[in-house]
Amino acid sequence: MSTATARYAGHLRTEATHVASGNTILTDAPVDNHGRGEAFSPTDLVSAALGSCMMTIMGIVAERHGLDLTGASWDVTKHMLAEPRRIGQIDVTFRLPATLTEKEQTILENAARTCPVALSLNPEIRQEVRFIYE
Repeated sequence: MSTATARYAGHLRTEATHVASGNTILTDAPVDNHGRGEAFSPTDLVSAALGSCMMTIMGIVAERHGLDLTGASWDVTKHMLAEPRRIGQIDVTFRLPATLTEKEQTILENAARTCPVALSLNPEIRQEVRFIYE
């Protein structure tokens, strides 16, 4: 069974539907590449997927250790290269509870770096990951 189905909506926009849930995601080409920039670009989705995957894996590990990460947040910044046009670097900054011990922080940070998206990205894409405990 397919993971997703998608269609081209015209004007550099796509619509993908997650088969299992029916949820949809729109993409637009970015303004700097002939698009309207009214939705995630495909490379924005890749970057957002990295942060979401890392947080999901940290959540799995946190639950295993009885830790509550509810309210944790992160920012993702994508850096594009021009020739060829591609993602050159993704910065992810996590904000996690200050109540975590040093051992718990180490466990979660190691978990984040082993998420499937991080391990699937081309090694030429730099992944700069920061953890702030507040």
